[in-house]
Amino acid sequence: MFNFNPSEEQQIMIEKATAFMNEFVYPNEKYMVPHRGLPDDILKPLQERVKELGLWAGHLPKEVNGMGMGFVSLGLLSEVIGRSPIGPYIFGSMAPDAGNGEILWKAATPMQKEKYLVPLANGDIRSCFAMTEPEVSGSDPTTLQARAELEGDEWVINAHKWFTTGAIGASFSIVMAMTDPEAPRHQRFSLFLVDSDNPGFEIVREVPIIGDHYTGGHCEVRYKNCRIPKENLLGQRGEGFRLAQLRLGPGRITHAMRWIGVSKRSFDLMLDYASRRVTRGKTLTEFQSIQNFIADSSADIEAARLMTLHAAWKLDNGDQARKEISRIKYFGAKVLHDVIDRAIQVHGALGITGDTPLEGFYREARTARIYDGPDEVHRSVVAKLELKEFMGGKSIVQKPVQNTSQSN
Repeated sequence: MFNFNPSEEQQIMIEKATAFMNEFVYPNEKYMVPHRGLPDDILKPLQERVKELGLWAGHLPKEVNGMGMGFVSLGLLSEVIGRSPIGPYIFGSMAPDAGNGEILWKAATPMQKEKYLVPLANGDIRSCFAMTEPEVSGSDPTTLQARAELEGDEWVINAHKWFTTGAIGASFSIVMAMTDPEAPRHQRFSLFLVDSDNPGFEIVREVPIIGDHYTGGHCEVRYKNCRIPKENLLGQRGEGFRLAQLRLGPGRITHAMRWIGVSKRSFDLMLDYASRRVTRGKTLTEFQSIQNFIADSSADIEAARLMTLHAAWKLDNGDQARKEISRIKYFGAKVLHDVIDRAIQVHGALGITGDTPLEGFYREARTARIYDGPDEVHRSVVAKLELKEFMGGKSIVQKPVQNTSQSN
């Protein structure tokens, strides 16, 4: 039997996080600087309060001062703190730091953990992840052109990356580059740790994009004869793809649950405004078109939420949940967009102003259909897995009975 009720521990976590959001997070949204987040004099004290509550870094184990909880609990927390664009930063669980922390925990050497993971987990520094390149398709990372060659005791990296989220202000980057051109496709690449003060690391520009909630921007970066110690190889040579997957699956769970949080907040704004706004002698809630908006949004949010928690439950039980994770990625992104869009429509002209968070949510929502894999790729994954299961006989099809009778 599935139990749809949160445990006592989960309920306490949700209540504590909700109370903190109401008292400290929403009131400070007005101080957020586009692409730079909250100023440190506001952010750091709030992060210390979160640590005191025991709600810091839900994605990391207790050994590095995280919460050490499963994916379902992480999803439930992400749903709450994701209601605000500054929430995940205040709670120490925002990408790319979250995904990078998971890779470092599972693959870094003790020396690497001490230098990079410990300060990252404490929130003392930020990081970035350099994978996507402008010259090749982001949905096919096997075509990446970045190269890393071993020369003596140093790796020399030459790469042209972009959409390196959070690069401005990051202390280090995790870079994917080819190390073994003759190996099988998914064993050609490795991951490397590069300090941002390395003379071979250059931020070319901050790429202007739709939306402005991500601290550190989305940058074009070059690695020019970037020399790093041999010890800065992260994990084993040729493990780049496998290690990158460590951040993508869990990351999509937290993304999808954050989207539920944004959708729910937009839904609440829709309900509140529709209940108060009067036109032609009626509140908006009395018009059938608005009632349809409310009903459809309610169903969409609940469907996406249950699908996401189911995927998290499968991960907690040792399943890779590839189909479920791909499904929530494209379905959740659509729900996010549709609910915000309806909320804006209900607000009318007010919805496109900065007087509500809706216009900012809307701009960010469009990118959700692209990052961490475009919708089309995830649909293809789901379709192929469904077909594979069907052809493997996991689905039982009732074949039609042939009519063998002959008419006179």
